[in-house]
Amino acid sequence: TNDKEKTKAITDAEARIQDLTTKIESYTAQSARLSIEQKNLEKEVAKNRDALDQATAIRQKQLAEFNGEEKDMLESISALKAAIVVLSKHHNALVQMPRSHVLGLAATLSHEMQTHASLLQGVLTPSERKLILAFVAAPQDYFDASPTFKQS
Repeated sequence: TNDKEKTKAITDAEARIQDLTTKIESYTAQSARLSIEQKNLEKEVAKNRDALDQATAIRQKQLAEFNGEEKDMLESISALKAAIVVLSKHHNALVQMPRSHVLGLAATLSHEMQTHASLLQGVLTPSERKLILAFVAAPQDYFDASPTFKQS
């Protein structure tokens, strides 16, 4: 009876050894697969970090460009508003200006109107725009005693 129990224990142990060997092989294969997946994911994370760094650098560059353009546009708007004030309130002072200064003012206004036309659409009223365009078109005629076009 002792031999039967020993034989059964040996058979059970061998079956258990076989089962554990199969599990070891399975877990070893799974470990290898997961190691490969981990390496691939680490590469993907590194690639995504690089892409994020590049996107961040591009965004910072775009922000700097935008800030520069915005500053230029705001300065242009201020210059145009100042020109409007000068044109609308100080006709006599402008008449006293030398011709070269008046022509320079007209050239500056013309340049700013062309450079920032889309931006100024929402800033200038139609009457202000008409006033500026009339001045730019004929700066010397604008101050004549009897103008050849309607000034408004």
